[in-house]
Amino acid sequence: MMKIPNLVKLKLPFLVAGFASFLLSVYLYFVADNTTAGIFVGLWVPSIHSLGTLMLTGQDVPDEAAV
Repeated sequence: MMKIPNLVKLKLPFLVAGFASFLLSVYLYFVADNTTAGIFVGLWVPSIHSLGTLMLTGQDVPDEAAV
């Protein structure tokens, strides 16, 4: 079984949250016909990714091989 690197484990929740926000915004905009809410939720995607970048910048994550 392939191991997931530590850095990817730290980034994964932010990527999943951003993608889920994107899917929700597309659903609201096109399917639910609520364009205002769709645009509002769509603005969460860059905010979530920016938060992830802010929180992970400068973090020294050791590799599994070094541990």
